[in-house]
Parts: sequence; structure tokens; C-alpha cells
Amino acid sequence: TGKGATLGVLIKNAEALETLEKVDTLVIDKTGTLTEGKPELVSVEALNGFTETQVLQLAASLERASEHPLAEAIVGGAMARDLSFSDTDDFASITGKGVTGTIDNKAVALGNLQLLETLNIDSAELDTLTRQAETGRSAAQTVMFVVIDDQPAGLLAVADPIKDSTPEAIRELHAAGIKIVMLTGDSRTTANAVADTLNIDRVEAEVLPEQKADVVRQLQAADHIVAMAGDGINDAPALAQAHVGIAMGTGTDVAMESAGVTLVKGDLRGIVRARHLSRAVMRNIRQNLFFAFIYNSLGVPIAAGVLYPVFGLLLSPMLAAVAMSFSSVSVITNSLRLRHTQL
Repeated sequence: TGKGATLGVLIKNAEALETLEKVDTLVIDKTGTLTEGKPELVSVEALNGFTETQVLQLAASLERASEHPLAEAIVGGAMARDLSFSDTDDFASITGKGVTGTIDNKAVALGNLQLLETLNIDSAELDTLTRQAETGRSAAQTVMFVVIDDQPAGLLAVADPIKDSTPEAIRELHAAGIKIVMLTGDSRTTANAVADTLNIDRVEAEVLPEQKADVVRQLQAADHIVAMAGDGINDAPALAQAHVGIAMGTGTDVAMESAGVTLVKGDLRGIVRARHLSRAVMRNIRQNLFFAFIYNSLGVPIAAGVLYPVFGLLLSPMLAAVAMSFSSVSVITNSLRLRHTQL
């Protein structure tokens, strides 16, 4: 417990403790576990006669009704430009795709390519928009499309900085023999840009929230011992599905309830240290079981008088009580050695 508190790691149960040392694959949700989880609006591009102010004002008005981190970035960007907001009617959130609504009698939609496909945007226009978005995506930005009255009106680019601790955490995980799989709803170009920067082993991009647990199941079916790290409500099923769920203490309560391990500060380096701790604890438990088995294997027969017929020796009740106390003291002393474990 003391070590866990120092590390900012909470391990809830013995099963998670035992499984941690066996993990060979770590699945990580990109937002909040690899990145800061505090995206910022970095660019606005207007199309088809619309102005940047129109695009951002309508997009921000729509996103005010959303709780997604990307929505906060867009609203924050509009506020930084002193733009006004309008009320939104008929707001709808389409999981994994985007949001729609009516603002000032205009039908407004904001989201990814899958959302545009559901709006029946012309395929030639979709190809053009995709090419325009690739520049930002290649720079690891998340690019969203704005549609006004069924007409593509602009692109918004949002960037979520990589945590300062993430590169070191990835290096330590690789050194421990763990493969890293990154999950994200972002485009493959954006995901690959982040993965290349961090030397991540495998990327699962354009993943819908309900597909995250499926990815974990596929890895388990391939005989991997899988840990899943996430922080959002949508991560909960995957956290529960994994052999070990690892929640960020900076995330949602649902994620923490679904996980066996919580990183209080949301620092991925805690996973490596938690594995070191689990390995040291399990080794200590095995040592204690071995000591107890040997001690009792020798002590119980002697106390029962097995030596009396040959040597005439009996163990007095007083000595037997002292010997039993010594057994407990030896186990406790061995356990206290964990305080000096280097993590």
C-alpha cells in the first residue's frame, strides 16, 4: 500500500496484482492516456463562400451542447476570438461520428468523414475534403468537417499535445517486453503520425466506441495477456474485458469502477512501476508460502512427537508457542522487505 501510494497507483484486488506481471500487450486509448486530453483549436478553413467566422461561430454554438473534449476545444477557440453563440435546436450526438443541430434556421453538422457519408455529401466533394484534411492529419491534428444546410462549409483542426511523460513511458514499456496498441477514433493518418512519433507497435484507427472491447477480445483470442488503459465512459467495456483494466485517475468514475488498477495521476510510467511492484509482491508471497510450508512441515511432526521414539525428545508447549510466533515474525519481516524494492 505504501509503495502504491508513493507511485500514485491503486491496485484493487489480488487478481489484478497477479496478472499485471504477466501482461505482454497494452492497449491504450489515445486521448488522455497518451495525450494531455486538453485539445486546442489550431486552424479554421472556410469553403464554398462561407467565412471562417461563420464556420467557427456555428460550429461552436453547436458544440456547446456536447461534453466531448474536442467540443471544448472548439468552444474555447470561439471564445478566444470573442465570437457570440446562438441557441441550438434539435441537437443530436451520433456516437463516433459527430453532432448535428439547427442554429438560426440553418441545419449544421460537425464531425468526421463517416458523418458526411450519412449526410449523403457528393462523393467527389468527399474526396476533395479528404485531401484537404490530410495536411493537418499528417501533423497529428484531428480534422473535423463542418456542413451547413447540406453543403460543406469548412474544416476545423484540433491538436492534443502529447504528454511530456509519454515518450519515456513507452520506452520503459518496450524495455519490459510489452507491445503497445493504440486505439483512436481519429483518422488513420492522424493516428499514424502520433504512432510514428512515439514508436507505437500497432494502430487501430477510426474505431467506434463499441468496437474497443472487440479489439481487446481479438488480442486475447491470439493468446495475448492484455491490459487496457483508458479514461472515458466509452472505455469501460474494454477495461472490463481486458485481463487487467487500467484507469486514469484523471478520467471518469465509470472507467475507474471498471478497472482493477487506477493510475491516480494518469501517468503511464505508473504501469511499469506497478508491474515491478506486482512482480516483487508475488515473489514475496511465494517466498512466504515456501517458508511457511517448510517450517510447518518440520515443526508440526516434531510437536506431535515424531522424534520421541528414537531420541526421546518432546517439544514443550511453551517452546511450540515461541516457534509458532517466530514463524509469523519471519513472514512479516520478509514482507517488510518490499519497502526497499527499487521501482
